[in-house]
Amino acid sequence: MLMPAQGGRILVATKPVDFRKGHDGLAALVQSTLTEDPFTGTVFTFRAKRADRMKILFWDGSGLVMASLPQN
Repeated sequence: MLMPAQGGRILVATKPVDFRKGHDGLAALVQSTLTEDPFTGTVFTFRAKRADRMKILFWDGSGLVMASLPQN
């Protein structure tokens, strides 16, 4: 289970992203498009164009963690 820190933020991207992007590409997208720092512990969520998949990106203190989830 992924749990943000107490008082942590969860940001949801409203536009779909290219799902070929890895954690580095999504972190760059967070910095350039959302103008946020991906290394703060904030949880970022992204969806695929068809809205059938989702990716979660967050910093756990030692590295970026990316989870890819299919939607049932």
